[in-house]
Amino acid sequence: MNKKKPVQLLRDKAIIRFEGKDFLGEVGVDGRIFRSLTYARISVGLIVQQVAEKGISVLVNSHVADDAVACLTKEFAAELASGAVSQIFHISGVSVISFATDDFPQLMAELARNSIYPMLLNRSGADRQLNIVVGAGQDQKAVNIIEAEISAKPKTVHLAVLGNGRVGSALIDQVLSSAEEIRQRKKLDLKIIAVADSKEIVLDKNGFGSRWKEEAESMPTASAAEAVIRFGRLHQLENLIAVDVTTSVDVAEKYPLLAENGFDLVSSNKSYNVLPIGGYRDLRQILRKHNRRYLYETNVGAGLPLIDTIKLLHLSGENITRIRGVFSGSLSYIFNHFSAGNLPFSQVVNGAVKRGLTHEDLREDLSGKDVARKLLVLARELDLANELKDVRIDSFLPKRLLNCNAEEFEQSLQKADEHLEELKQNQQPGHVLRYIGDLHGDLHGDKGLMDVALHSVPVMSSFGRLSGSDSLFEIYTESYGENPITIIGAGAGAQVTARGVFGDILRISETK
Repeated sequence: MNKKKPVQLLRDKAIIRFEGKDFLGEVGVDGRIFRSLTYARISVGLIVQQVAEKGISVLVNSHVADDAVACLTKEFAAELASGAVSQIFHISGVSVISFATDDFPQLMAELARNSIYPMLLNRSGADRQLNIVVGAGQDQKAVNIIEAEISAKPKTVHLAVLGNGRVGSALIDQVLSSAEEIRQRKKLDLKIIAVADSKEIVLDKNGFGSRWKEEAESMPTASAAEAVIRFGRLHQLENLIAVDVTTSVDVAEKYPLLAENGFDLVSSNKSYNVLPIGGYRDLRQILRKHNRRYLYETNVGAGLPLIDTIKLLHLSGENITRIRGVFSGSLSYIFNHFSAGNLPFSQVVNGAVKRGLTHEDLREDLSGKDVARKLLVLARELDLANELKDVRIDSFLPKRLLNCNAEEFEQSLQKADEHLEELKQNQQPGHVLRYIGDLHGDLHGDKGLMDVALHSVPVMSSFGRLSGSDSLFEIYTESYGENPITIIGAGAGAQVTARGVFGDILRISETK
């Protein structure tokens, strides 16, 4: 990279556009343009002939744009009358950025990733000097990207964290505590410019610091993803990532809008990935169209590298025949402790709640719906067209409990103690209870079979040996036969999930 020549930004420019095909390539046209504008005391910055667009563009100062159009309309009156020139007009509100680079393709790719497409481009091969013309609303963002590319300046990545509950708060603290190390080691400057809860969002273009909670309370508020989009556009923020650490369907439904407006997506929220298959596929098309990325490793297995492993196996042509596992770290903790101890089931659940391992609404975990969603996420990674209704859930709780609202459910949970104790006592000797999800059947067809149920397994089996809140996944393939690829580790907890989300943020940031 050439570091000697700075990036120069010239604002308040206008493009004078000629359109018409018959005069292109005609000798003397450029000279007539230059001469007539010079006689009118109008300075010309660039003259660029665009064969594909059948036109010529001339760059002038904005305040003389109308005069330049009038001058050239008079000069080319005959061509306008004959139709050789179809029209002459100006586009105001543009800026010129001048710089030198050794890696033109990479720089153009970085601009394109931020939805910046130069309106004009003039390149000198001799000294690698480049002049590009962009809209005034994107000029500073373009300068920031160019400076990061041609110098040792860290690349700035702007994060909008949607959700400041347990996982969101843990994520923000992790990002802030690691910021300096990441800046030095990876040349990335991570800035959290938005923090949201379910109703409000607070914004700071300079990025929130370690006192983000206090700062957030004193900031003006707005609502929804639209506010982040407007804010990013207003302040010309580059390298935008929306990070969804909620469980909200409403937030997830904003993903297409965010992607269309230049945001990459990172999410621990499973909601979009379990929507009807039409919406699921529509988002993928939008992501491809706008060159956006969407990572959601923490949808299943918290911080474990499960989804990425399945993607790589599937893309490589490996025939996955079955995926089976303890999908929920919350239920893993509950049944590990319930099976090994003497506490009533409801007290074990309360212990999981106090450790922050469950959803706020306990029904999500104990009904089996959360495991069902995770199973569907994996099915769709195999290009299966399953829907959530296809998951067969064998509930271990009485139906009367499942029909309660969230508050009644929590208060009435002890009514299930006797039923769960009976299930535990009626097992064969040396067996324990585990809640298992199973994706099987013809996984090369349109749909697979998906089952979620409580199983009694030998205590010395892979599932039986689980402890704490660990999850375990077995991936069966044709190549590995009866010996599955096994992934095991912590499957629940705010810190673990936040660390997985942070990993996805870094993966996107390093490719920006």
